[in-house]
Amino acid sequence: MLQAILLAGDSGNVDFMIHGLFSYELFGQTVWITTSHVCLLIVVCVLTIFFIAGGLVFKHASEIPSGFQNILELIVEFLDGMVDKTMGKKGKGFRNYIGMLFIFILFSNISGLLGLRPPTADYGVTLPLGVVTFILIHINEFRFNSVKDIWIDKCSPLPPWLPIWLPINLIGDFAVPVSLSLRLFANVLSGTVMMALVYGLLHKIAYGWPAVLHAYFDVFSGAIQTYVFCMLTMTYISNAIGNKEES
Repeated sequence: MLQAILLAGDSGNVDFMIHGLFSYELFGQTVWITTSHVCLLIVVCVLTIFFIAGGLVFKHASEIPSGFQNILELIVEFLDGMVDKTMGKKGKGFRNYIGMLFIFILFSNISGLLGLRPPTADYGVTLPLGVVTFILIHINEFRFNSVKDIWIDKCSPLPPWLPIWLPINLIGDFAVPVSLSLRLFANVLSGTVMMALVYGLLHKIAYGWPAVLHAYFDVFSGAIQTYVFCMLTMTYISNAIGNKEES
């Protein structure tokens, strides 16, 4: 499937673009279902099955964990520890969101190992993730801070009666979802392009040894980008909350 989506034909032209599979008419507009939609649907279905199975395991959990329960508890402990170390008590209400975000991005990034085009190599997937984080940042900013405190922060480092820095700080705020989404998108896409070049240009001898490249681009780089996205998300939300704590 990876070759069908990403690779070159016999002419030697490398193709790593998103392709339309079929289209339909909706309100007079042509809507395409692309390879990116299919890969995203597969990822969502796999994760849904994983979460349902995990819920059933925890529902009938044994006091001494083993097998799948042991794996699930290790995952939960790792994610809870990551949130606690970064946000402290302020992260109490964000564990589920950060955990879901981490698992979704990580599995999307490593889905290339399953022959899929990583959904996070599509900016239409990473931008909504950045926008959701942006919304959470400012919801909690207004939730835990007064309008006066927010105004002082937006005008800093100058006094609030001299809002020269206000436009610059606002631009910085609106740049957050763009920077978050572009960083993840660009890094995953670069790995996708590199693997497409390897398979497309060297497809006759690309047997076995590209697994080393997959280990880097899909596993190592994918895990790093997942961790960076979640760490930045937690940092931004924690800074927006300020010195207040989640009750």
